[in-house]
Amino acid sequence: MKFNLLAATSGLALCAVLAGSPASAQGSYPAPSGDRVDANGMPTTHSTPAEKAQTAAINNDVAANNAAADAQVNAQADSNNAQYQQQQQAYESQKQQYQQQLDKNAAQQERYQNRTAMYEALRERYAAERAAYHRGIWPERYSRWVLVHEDPVGERVELINGARVGTVIDAAHAANGNVAALLVRLDDDKVVWIDTGDIRYNRADGIVMTNLDRNDLRHMADERL
Repeated sequence: MKFNLLAATSGLALCAVLAGSPASAQGSYPAPSGDRVDANGMPTTHSTPAEKAQTAAINNDVAANNAAADAQVNAQADSNNAQYQQQQQAYESQKQQYQQQLDKNAAQQERYQNRTAMYEALRERYAAERAAYHRGIWPERYSRWVLVHEDPVGERVELINGARVGTVIDAAHAANGNVAALLVRLDDDKVVWIDTGDIRYNRADGIVMTNLDRNDLRHMADERL
């Protein structure tokens, strides 16, 4: 009889301890829906509305930051690409200009060679006639104005007495680059080669002077290869 009383007393004490324990101490347990809930019936496997809102805000901030970073990267890439394209265009333009200059120089050199060959052939063929032409005496002020490497294309040509006879339209060059002769278009539209020995160049006034006679210049213009 005494044993039964002790057991009952112990059972009541245990019930009192369990009843007085906090709900959190009891943990969670499965609900019929499969979720785990606490003693108040609140799910412990799902976020609260406030937690969901906070999570959504964090996700939105992360997404915005990522979008801003992507935009910055894309903008930098676009800027770098635009700069590269500009540099490439500048390089191609310089390359094209350089090639054009090379082509121009090559064409000019070929023209010089062709002109010089024509002049040399004509000079050799009519050397005797040219040596016999009349030449005036240079005025003192012109005696030292020798044409060396200038290329006075477009300058007018005058006789010693100041009378105009034509215009320089081209030049022949020696191997060292100096001018060997000028091709002159006379006022009657005939063309003639004049050796630099028969030419003086007034650089200040831009006038080419020859000591040859007008009639001799016309005879020279009739020379043909």
